[in-house]
Amino acid sequence: MAASSSLSGPSREHLEWPFFEPHHRAFVEKLDAFAASGALAAVDHGDTDGACRTLVKLLGEAGLLAAATGNAGADVIDSRAVCLARETLAWHDGLADFAFAMQGLGTGAIGLAGSDDLKRAVLPKVTSGEWLSAFALSEKEAGSDVAAMACAARAEGDSYVLDGEKTWISNGGIADVYTVFARTGEAPGTRGISAFVVFAGDPGFSIAERIDVIAPHPLATIRFENCRIPASRRLGSAGEGFKIAMRTLDIFRASVAAASLGFARRAIDEALAHAKARPMFGATLSDLQLTQAALGDMATGIDGAALLTYRAAWRRDVQKLPTTKEAAMAKMTATETAQTVIDRAVQMFGGRGVRSGEIVEKLYREIRALRIYEGATEVQKLIVARELLKA
Repeated sequence: MAASSSLSGPSREHLEWPFFEPHHRAFVEKLDAFAASGALAAVDHGDTDGACRTLVKLLGEAGLLAAATGNAGADVIDSRAVCLARETLAWHDGLADFAFAMQGLGTGAIGLAGSDDLKRAVLPKVTSGEWLSAFALSEKEAGSDVAAMACAARAEGDSYVLDGEKTWISNGGIADVYTVFARTGEAPGTRGISAFVVFAGDPGFSIAERIDVIAPHPLATIRFENCRIPASRRLGSAGEGFKIAMRTLDIFRASVAAASLGFARRAIDEALAHAKARPMFGATLSDLQLTQAALGDMATGIDGAALLTYRAAWRRDVQKLPTTKEAAMAKMTATETAQTVIDRAVQMFGGRGVRSGEIVEKLYREIRALRIYEGATEVQKLIVARELLKA
């Protein structure tokens, strides 16, 4: 997060939990070696777009992006490895976590439902870090309510013509390939949505607006005006777009929880180091019972969220069972817990905690969006309830 920190890396105690296998621990060693190399610290974060391109390139060259893309397809993605990568990268650098995650989310639908030709054309370039990818689902009037989608694609011969806009698109403006969901009208609501692959150079595709947010990330509103693409770039059958989108999100939703864990673990590590060193009333901040109580709550919350997160990933990887409810529980709990943990860390730092450039101040800005994207906390509660009511 910042060069001024003396911390070297996150705790690895949870790697001894039975959720993990030897290859997961070896992968974490690879991640730690990458972080320790100084590659992340050397990236100029003053240029967000440039930093993302550089981070994707570095992650690809280090062989780390294959965990996010599956290379051969999303069905082979190891959810626990994705979660471990996001947790580790988020501890070190929020933008690195973002760069990693988007390479997987942006190509997940291609891996799940793309033709062999599309997979061969896209996945190796995204996995190597040569291309950046994006996932284009949200619209101004269709965020949580996907059925309200207005962006449309009409079939014309052996082509589809797209018209409309998508907004809050991560990597918008810098991505080379976009997975786009548009209404094709086979049936009302979500049953009339299809998925497509659009390249940044396709005629009729443009960037309508770049969006600035409190934790700088590349975001944009993208526009389609008579954007004609080959029908071969449709993913799956017509009308299956919503199912493909939900399958993709089910893979990566638990990883949002893991990124939250990374932010929360960094916050408590910073808080512990500060509390031990900060003189207070003839002792240190850590000697105060109020501080100890806060640290106890923070540590317990983090472990509880971690158990839910890796339970969801383990269930998908090992039991091969649906994780809609479990991933929603993990995402909701981990993001809300991380917000609380980071807020308490800021409070412990006092005035320093809100000073621009401090690690806990950056974490405070980083965590806020995670409680919203890929389904806000309120939506996760509805998902859990609906899954319970199905039983």
